[in-house]
Amino acid sequence: MDDSIALVECDVSEDANIEKAFKQIEDKFGKVDGIIHAIAFADKETLEGGVLNTKKEGYNLAQDVSAYSLIAVSRYGAEIMNEKGSIVTLTYFGSTRAIPNYNMMGIAKASLESSVRYLASDLGDRHIRVNAISAGAIKTLAVTGIKHHRDLLKESQSRTVDGENVSTSEVGNVAAFLVSDMATGVTGDVIYVDKGVHLI
Repeated sequence: MDDSIALVECDVSEDANIEKAFKQIEDKFGKVDGIIHAIAFADKETLEGGVLNTKKEGYNLAQDVSAYSLIAVSRYGAEIMNEKGSIVTLTYFGSTRAIPNYNMMGIAKASLESSVRYLASDLGDRHIRVNAISAGAIKTLAVTGIKHHRDLLKESQSRTVDGENVSTSEVGNVAAFLVSDMATGVTGDVIYVDKGVHLI
């Protein structure tokens, strides 16, 4: 493997693991310019069972992994981040709409988006920006965990302005922009990359 690449294992359900991971990153690379937070989890029962049937354990797990982890990652990541650094997370418009079978994940994403705003405020004096990308439905391993995910993809495609779902590269391009110095005036925002699905 190229020396400029390193795989660092990190179970974000424990703060100590996050702290250790960033120490490993610092030891290998020194300071960092950006962090992409692309972590979310809710157990299948919590996703499919409806919010009314959510148990405390499932609620806490989804919030811990999907939303709180951004706070912890930002805390330890900011310690080794260069000035004008950027933190970007991924969300979905199920945070603002009741999407069938998204359930607890929608609540966790709403919490995540609120965390983005408060973290942007907290880290602003250190010239570190925090933003979220609200990506459209994409055929990934993550989406297969949602019941009737094929219907979700079809519905999304039918509502895009050009009749095609957004691609991973299109989402990646916006992430690259947000991490770059071209986006120094953007912080605390949710940027939609869904080809207009959220407009309808």
